[in-house]
Amino acid sequence: MHETYENPLIARYASREMATLWGDQNKFSTWRRLWVALAEAGAELGLPITREQVAELRAHVEDIDFETAEDYERKLRHDVMAHVHAYGDQCPVARPIIHLGATSCFVTDNTDLLLIRDSLELVARRLAAVILSLAEFAKQYQDLPTLSYTHLQPAQPTTVGRRACLWAYDLALDLAEVEHRLASLKARSIKGTTGTQASFLELFHGDHEKVRRLEKLVAEKIGFAESYAITGQTYSRKIDAQVLDGLGGIAASAHKAATDLRILAHRKEIEEPFEKDQIGSSAMAYKRNPMRSERICALARFAMNLAANAAQTHATQWLERTLDDSANRRLVIPQAFLAIDAILALYQNISGGLAVYPHVIARHLREELPFMATENILMAAVEAGGDRQTLHERIRQHSLAAAAVVKQQGGANDLISRLTSDPAFAGVDVEAAIDPATLTGRSKQQVDEFLVEIVAPIRERYGNESFHTDLRV
Repeated sequence: MHETYENPLIARYASREMATLWGDQNKFSTWRRLWVALAEAGAELGLPITREQVAELRAHVEDIDFETAEDYERKLRHDVMAHVHAYGDQCPVARPIIHLGATSCFVTDNTDLLLIRDSLELVARRLAAVILSLAEFAKQYQDLPTLSYTHLQPAQPTTVGRRACLWAYDLALDLAEVEHRLASLKARSIKGTTGTQASFLELFHGDHEKVRRLEKLVAEKIGFAESYAITGQTYSRKIDAQVLDGLGGIAASAHKAATDLRILAHRKEIEEPFEKDQIGSSAMAYKRNPMRSERICALARFAMNLAANAAQTHATQWLERTLDDSANRRLVIPQAFLAIDAILALYQNISGGLAVYPHVIARHLREELPFMATENILMAAVEAGGDRQTLHERIRQHSLAAAAVVKQQGGANDLISRLTSDPAFAGVDVEAAIDPATLTGRSKQQVDEFLVEIVAPIRERYGNESFHTDLRV
């Protein structure tokens, strides 16, 4: 087991649930369920398929002889026909009607659509769990003032909880996209070799209505209300590109939040969970590195790049199809879902265990607050009878002098003491003007509104969704 390469997405990062969804057992038993659905529907519409044949097929959906299938594939060089023969060996009575009228993409494409649907449902649940976890954090810290930044430079005070809402809202938008993709996903069903359904029209002796009924019946039997209106040999790879765009969006949202947390860890304001025996560095024993957030960023870059790959595959499907999509999609689609699954497991682990350091946050805020409060001080001084333009110039001069002390001498920001000692501001309660609680605007109220308007409907749809995914490394 240790002699050959193993995909780290499976060995280290993704959940067993997602890895099992894309495993061979699930994939090939789904092929067999599709062959059962095709046989059942054909029999119901009058094709010469017996109940005994359908029952035999159904009895062997799960017990796949993988060694036999591999032997057939080495001989036939065709994976679908290898499994047709392996299934036929187990179902001798049904053997003559397995895959009747179908092309390989009947099983491969419909299976991919089913796996994509199941995977999107898992991703949606994971997204909801992270959103709800961030919402709890936002509620807890909705009125804790902290510096906000534009251009990574101090801007105005916000609150820790409101910043968490920024992260959660990105994920809420991603969840809406995933739900849209789920709602619009359809079956390929029975489109035939190039999408014309010619083989099925032949089976039903030119009866177009029976072909239409067969298509609808097979789609319903595999859990879809509708089929794609037009396909080539495959369903349009546009669908893959749209799905992976959505997954790439989740990766981008997670990357953004994880980067924010890495910056905040650098400032010692907020840190991700750090376990009792965890080692931050093999050399520097004191280190507490944000490894979970860094891993999110690493996996997110991988997932975001897969979205472009899917678009390129769609762009190069000549006419009714080319086979250069096959090997590529075997890599790209499962790994995109595995990467997103791993990212969201990490994200939930982090969001549920963030360590907040209010005293450090307050110290950093105090260091910048005098500059940020100058607009309030100016308005208060004008209200007390001062001249706005004169006062503006006084503040500008004092601000430059205070900044010079900080930058050139390494001293403390003394702007407030400069203003309180200036007679031009004698009528102003400077201390009240620099109270952080008065400078965060509607941050607290916006958190409350966000929790009601955005988070509550998600909680209603998903319940208090929670996953317990142990991080293996």
